[in-house]
Amino acid sequence: MSAHDSLGDVILQRVYSEFLEMPGRLTCQQAQRLWGLDEHTCRQLLEFLVDAKFLCQPGRGMYTRVTDGHVQGPRPRMAKAQIATTTKEARRDVG
Repeated sequence: MSAHDSLGDVILQRVYSEFLEMPGRLTCQQAQRLWGLDEHTCRQLLEFLVDAKFLCQPGRGMYTRVTDGHVQGPRPRMAKAQIATTTKEARRDVG
């Protein structure tokens, strides 16, 4: 299971957006406090964003954006919808 799957798209999108808005660097401890995450989850998230080439580690324990320009963020996954295959199933799901 990847960090993207286990962390969820909501947290990933929030962290991505906040890194776009703020200049500078964060340590894992600072990121934990900012987003209210435990250390393991925070490290997974930061490493996922480093692997995605959105963040880099310019110094020991520091994380920052790779570029100040426009970058493509992590893409949210689409939710699967259950589609009724018969009229009887559709009525049962509604009622």
